[in-house]
Amino acid sequence: MSQQPLDALVDTYIAAWNATAAEERATLVARTWTPKASYVDPMMAGDGHAGIDEMIAGCQARFPGFRFTRRGKLDAHGDNIRFSWDLSPEGGEPVAGGTDFAVIEDGRMRAVTGFLDFAPGQ
Repeated sequence: MSQQPLDALVDTYIAAWNATAAEERATLVARTWTPKASYVDPMMAGDGHAGIDEMIAGCQARFPGFRFTRRGKLDAHGDNIRFSWDLSPEGGEPVAGGTDFAVIEDGRMRAVTGFLDFAPGQ
């Protein structure tokens, strides 16, 4: 998969994390993830579209008004990508950031493992 579709995929992934309307978020999750996808990081995990959607909604409830933004360029190797993100209040400095590693299958994410680069309390 070339860089441009991967950039668009990561941008859609970030948009899903920022979508507060349930229907929009579900659409973005389905567009970004395979049906049997999984996500895991040190704070949460989710499986399948419903589990990932629920996990994102929980994150939004914990950090109301905060937005995810992509940090830097993504790195791709075969069917694997790595990209970084920040979480910030609207117009503020990042309070958390991480790096995610994703396995791509048929143009969507099949598995994501997230690592926290910095977070509150670290």
